Amino acid sequence: MNAPATSNPVKSALRTLDVIEFVVAHRQGVVAQEIAGALGIPVSSLSYLLSTLADRGYLVREGRRYLPGPGLERLRAPQAALPLADRVMPLVRSLKGELNETAAFMVQRGWEIESLVTEASDQTLRYAVDPGTRRPLHALAAGKVILAALPEDALAAYFAGSSRAALTPQTRTSEADLRSDFAAIRAQGYCIASEEATQGITGCGIAVVRDGAVLGSLSVAVPSVRFDSALEHRTIAALRRAAEALH
Repeated sequence: MNAPATSNPVKSALRTLDVIEFVVAHRQGVVAQEIAGALGIPVSSLSYLLSTLADRGYLVREGRRYLPGPGLERLRAPQAALPLADRVMPLVRSLKGELNETAAFMVQRGWEIESLVTEASDQTLRYAVDPGTRRPLHALAAGKVILAALPEDALAAYFAGSSRAALTPQTRTSEADLRSDFAAIRAQGYCIASEEATQGITGCGIAVVRDGAVLGSLSVAVPSVRFDSALEHRTIAALRRAAEALH
């Protein structure tokens, strides 16, 4: 009988840790050639790794030198001390990575919803939204789950003070229709809005509520042509896990 194979360390993970530790040990900053020479990493491979670490904020580049970045401090900080965008970013990235569909965390701004953090799908046919984009609460799954979580006095103020335009033929605008939707959302814990905000796009959303307050909502936007029952099941499961992970 052959002896069981010994598991080998993941080389790319070790290489990433080696680079971070080397830069942290040289707080005056180091250039790429110094890192490559010290760690025996080809410059061609190192260039992509350094760029990725800088994009994520784990390193910063000043001229030709790389230094420790603010992302390393975020790893040490208590969750409650981090800005909301920093707390939700890994969850939005994980949603996008798991589903390869556009994911976002959105917050209420008056009678609108604003994209705080977004990650676009890598697929050719996709829906993309820029951070800071605002749209009406009533038309998006991410907005409807927030409205459904509001207390009755706040919801009454919303219906009294909002103008609810039809963005597509499927947009639901009447108080009766929306209250019916909110009742269903409360019962099932999530919302699916089929082409209510944008033709050809199905949105899925779940509210994130902590200590009775609505922090915002996590959402996934999918071209309707590939939104089938299997993807619906995977998306709702992923949204629930992400919402539960946010403390």
